[in-house]
Parts: sequence; C-alpha cells; structure tokens
Amino acid sequence: RHGGDQRRVELEESDAVAAADLEQLLEVDQALSRLEARDPDLAQVVTLRVFAGLTVEETARAIESSPRTVDRRWRAARAWLARELARE
Repeated sequence: RHGGDQRRVELEESDAVAAADLEQLLEVDQALSRLEARDPDLAQVVTLRVFAGLTVEETARAIESSPRTVDRRWRAARAWLARELARE
C-alpha cells in the first residue's frame, strides 16, 4: 500500500543494478540467437510469447499452428534456454 517491498536506492547503486540487468539481457539475447540458429521454430515461439506478449492461443494463430504444438515448443524452448543460461 505504501510502496510494498520496494526500497530506495541511491543513483550509484541504481546504475550498478542497471548494468547487471543489461548484462543479463545480453546473455538472454545471445542464448536466443543460438536457439534461433539451432531451431528457428522454437525461437519464433519465444519471440512471440515474450516480446510480443502473445498467449499460447494467439501464438498458434500467428504461426498457423495448433495451441498444443505451440505449448510443446514453448516448454522445449524454455528448458533449452534455462540450460544455456545456467552454463554462463
């Protein structure tokens, strides 16, 4: 109600957090690029779900596939990305 679990940070600390977030974002981008080279269909599902914010059903319509196939690809892509990011 009054900020919840948010905490106040000094500008310098905020810059460090932003740099850490940027590094993590770059790692995710690199992993997604590797996934796209390996399996473009999985990467497409990730892009539509994460960056476009589509649901499984909306993604299925967008790529002219079944929701079940999209769900299977989504689970496979998440697992692959999790393994890749854990290595880094």
